[in-house]
Amino acid sequence: MKILVLNGPNLNMLGMREEDIYGSETLDDVKMKLRDRAKDLDCYISFYQSNAEHELIDAIHSALKNNIDAIIFNPAAYTHTSVALRDAILAVKIPFFEVHISDINAREDFRKKSYFSDIAKKVFSGFGTNGYILALEEAIKNK
Repeated sequence: MKILVLNGPNLNMLGMREEDIYGSETLDDVKMKLRDRAKDLDCYISFYQSNAEHELIDAIHSALKNNIDAIIFNPAAYTHTSVALRDAILAVKIPFFEVHISDINAREDFRKKSYFSDIAKKVFSGFGTNGYILALEEAIKNK
């Protein structure tokens, strides 16, 4: 199984920004944790992070030609704003799992609206970086 892990804007700053909300782990820590778990589950994982919406769209489109079986996606701030990313996910028809480190429903009102939750196979919100592991396990289970 091939899984693409996508991360949106500012997630490259994990471990340095708002540690009371996002914790002290870096995105590299998350990658290492996921790679270890993926190895245990005998699947291939690729990672991509961008602060640019069009680059994330291109990564989603490329997932189709790269025979990606599932996408784990933390759209970050684009969760609440990007119809374009939603349309890209719908266009490729690859099952995806939405991940948020913090509980977006327990934060500011504008963060409670996700353009992705209704089309995701499952949403993992508020589990810290462990949400990525839960999403990986769910993707494998739903193959």
